[in-house]
Amino acid sequence: MSDQLSKVFAALSDPTRRDMVARLSVADATVNELAEPYEVSLQAVSKHLKVLEDSGLVSRTRDAQRRPVHLEDNVFDLMTKWIERYQQLAEQRYQRLDDVLAQMDADEALAGADEATDDSGPGAASANGSDATSPHSTNRRSRKGA
Repeated sequence: MSDQLSKVFAALSDPTRRDMVARLSVADATVNELAEPYEVSLQAVSKHLKVLEDSGLVSRTRDAQRRPVHLEDNVFDLMTKWIERYQQLAEQRYQRLDDVLAQMDADEALAGADEATDDSGPGAASANGSDATSPHSTNRRSRKGA
C-alpha cells in the first residue's frame, strides 16, 4: 500500500484501532492510558499505534517524561473528501433512477388513460387505430409486463 488513503482504511479495518481513534478523539493519551481497557500487552498496543502512526492518523509528541499520542484530524478530511465524491456519484445515479421510474409511472398513467378512453364504446379501439394489433398497443403491454 503506497497511498495514504489505503493506509488509513487498512489501519481502521481493525476494531481495536478504531476504538483507539475514538478514544483519542476525546483527548490525547499515552500508550499506558490507551492500553488500560484492553487485555493485550503494551507491545500489542504499541504495534497498533505504529500502524495508526504510519497511516498518518496519529502522531506522538514529547511532553517532558510523557509521549502523548495525538489524533491527526487532517486525515479525516482526506477520508471525507473521498467518501463524499462517491456519495455524490451514487446520489446522482439514484436521482437518474428516480427520474426514469417517474417517467415510467407517467407513461403508464397516460397509457391507462388512453385504454380507458379506448374502451368507452364498442368498436372504439379500432376506430381510433389503437387496436391490439397496432405496434403502439403492443409496446404498452410489454412495458406493463403483460
